[in-house]
Amino acid sequence: MLSEQSVPVVRATLPAVGAAIGDIADLFYRRLFDAHPDLLRDLFNRGNQANGEQQRALAGSVAAFAGLLLENPDERADVLLSRISHKHASIGITSDQYTIVHRHLMAAVAEVLGDAVTPEVARAWDEVYWLMAHALIALETRLYALKGVADGDVWRPMEIVDRVEESADAVSLVLGPADDRPVAPFRPGQYVSVQVELPDGARQIRQYSLSAAPGRSAWRVTVKRVRGEGQPDGEVSSWLHANARKGDVLSVSLPAGDLALAEHDGPLLLASAGIGVTPILSMLGHLAAAGATRPVTVVHADRTPDDHAHRQEQLDLVRALPDARLHLWYEEPGDQAPEASTGRADLTGLDLPEGLTAYLCGPVPFMRAVRGDLLRRGVPAEAIHYEVFGPDLWLGRQERRPGPTAAAELPDGR
Repeated sequence: MLSEQSVPVVRATLPAVGAAIGDIADLFYRRLFDAHPDLLRDLFNRGNQANGEQQRALAGSVAAFAGLLLENPDERADVLLSRISHKHASIGITSDQYTIVHRHLMAAVAEVLGDAVTPEVARAWDEVYWLMAHALIALETRLYALKGVADGDVWRPMEIVDRVEESADAVSLVLGPADDRPVAPFRPGQYVSVQVELPDGARQIRQYSLSAAPGRSAWRVTVKRVRGEGQPDGEVSSWLHANARKGDVLSVSLPAGDLALAEHDGPLLLASAGIGVTPILSMLGHLAAAGATRPVTVVHADRTPDDHAHRQEQLDLVRALPDARLHLWYEEPGDQAPEASTGRADLTGLDLPEGLTAYLCGPVPFMRAVRGDLLRRGVPAEAIHYEVFGPDLWLGRQERRPGPTAAAELPDGR
């Protein structure tokens, strides 16, 4: 909770800080990278810095956290911060790095707002920052402890034991341990970080969902090549498509992620679009291996059947479940998918049982549309979980409410 003396100060200054938060975020990152160029080279997603998405995500997370402190002072912010903490734990963030961020963020606030930052205002916003930072540090320390590793010790050498071309722009890499340690367990829906050394010497990191069920002797990730469409192509995805071959060793993190399938018997909706199918495949594979009999509604949308990575595998997994139904939408179905609907996914006509829990993954416009359909049909917000591939820019456009609506603020971006 904010201290009694800071509440009125933050409440009075939040509109001004919120109006300037984009400029503050831009200046913060410039200051941070000027002082620590290694962070941009080896930790932060350079693509998301270049297009401004990381700056917008940081701004949204800070503003949302401050608003939560004012609007719901008696509620823990763990749900809001869960997604951030998992992303941080997947790249080995440690508590000392929060001090570096604090120094440059508060300096940026003071420079952008000028004389408005009185000592009283500075103390209040300093308190907001450290409340957020200490909450994240506590969550991340717990995640490291659950993995049985020292803080930040998440990287492991993993050998590519197989490579499969899933579509023109998606390739699966099957990863086995390159040392004497077994693969770590994970929950269906989680992801790992992959670090690669690029031609300029930078060691860039991206997250990729584990696209097969847990309980195997190897992991599988499916990497979609990110084409820039007027912007630079994705650095890591392009490198992996061009260079990653069977027998190569990659630096891969332990699994993380808060979009994990809950163990219960209630009905499920698993909705994906594009490469968002990957965590859904892990969930379907887990359900099939467990012999699940719960009702499962599966929705997938894509541009064409050929673009639908793991299409046949998804069909087979749905058929393996006794009470599962698959609904497909393709913008251009052609003659390959007579069972599919044409256009974008629309849940209006689907029979959705009571007590539904939904898991969504795909582009933000797709998830926003599906979530809106579910809310209009009476599905509670807390029963709708989602995963964003990239900095989470959704938060600022949703109503603020308890539930799975966190924003990422340190490196991310699949």
